[in-house]
Amino acid sequence: MSSYPKWNQVTAGYTRDETEKPRDVMNKLMIAIRSLVIMACLTVPIASSADPVTRLFCVFDPVGHKGPLFTLMKEAQVIALDWGIQLDMTAYTDEGVAEYDFRAKQCDAVLLTGTRARNFNKFTGSLEAMGAIPSTQAMRLVLHTLMQPRAYPLLVENGVEVAGIYPAGAIYLLTRDKSINHVTKLQGQRVATLENDKASMAMVRHVGGTIVSATSATFAGLFNNGSADIAYAPLVAFEPLEMAKGVDPNGGIFNYAIAQMNFQMLIHPERFPPGFGQKARELAIPKFDDAFEIVAKAESRISDKYWIQPEDGNRISYDNMLKEVRLSLRDEGVYHPKALKLFKRIRCKQQPNDADCSDPRE
Repeated sequence: MSSYPKWNQVTAGYTRDETEKPRDVMNKLMIAIRSLVIMACLTVPIASSADPVTRLFCVFDPVGHKGPLFTLMKEAQVIALDWGIQLDMTAYTDEGVAEYDFRAKQCDAVLLTGTRARNFNKFTGSLEAMGAIPSTQAMRLVLHTLMQPRAYPLLVENGVEVAGIYPAGAIYLLTRDKSINHVTKLQGQRVATLENDKASMAMVRHVGGTIVSATSATFAGLFNNGSADIAYAPLVAFEPLEMAKGVDPNGGIFNYAIAQMNFQMLIHPERFPPGFGQKARELAIPKFDDAFEIVAKAESRISDKYWIQPEDGNRISYDNMLKEVRLSLRDEGVYHPKALKLFKRIRCKQQPNDADCSDPRE
């Protein structure tokens, strides 16, 4: 695996208890971004008031109000009070319900996966576009670009503002059969596919796979118990979701990043002080290193025996295949054209000799 150079040397003191055992699907993946969310949304100076303003933050935690993410975020209530906000939090075990309640303005802020956030902002929802952001370095540049004040118009859509984006690492294909080492062998394979992810569904259909409908809370179980032959996930999920159960004894991880996962904090900006969103985004910038370090550590713990290396020369064909899917989804309105152009500029800045840079279609 490649190294992960730091943008700077800022750390938040994140530690991991190596003796702690996995507790439930998805919950520890969300722990990995807890400090980012707290710092980004609750350390913005707000004029104090004798009567704090009450705001509701809806937190998606598959375990519910006793889940580790929700429990840890209770600490934020004290911080929020220092800045004049009475932060009321509600736990959601169903991300779809959290999305619905935020849309109905029953929540002032919500934390969703990037896939769900696409329903509110097509530009930031395009961050997970297939093959558009191929590396950690490219993702860093994209995030720093979007956190700048000049990017504000791209972060507000239909009255909803993206107040933070938190990287969760590259997404890889995991298989129960290591002989599935080429995209042509995916035909007929059962793929655990998030039911609300149009992009992944299009990809599975493109390669001739069979969609096994899943949610963020069920996809790992479907893969582990054999109901699905293939799953896709960032590697920060591998240990917490015990996905070795699905990979062992004959499977592996295809060493090719197909997309970049992220979480996004969305707010109804009229419910917060002016400038809250930008201040939150600026405070998130130095926390990116923490997220990427978590990802790098998770990937470094993956045993070499699991990696399936693409055959020589096949990466270019995979790149081309993902590009065709990406452009098709852009034309269908799933991905934002300006977002894809931005991502291409960043890709080509890093790899100017890539054949993709001469393709005028994107």
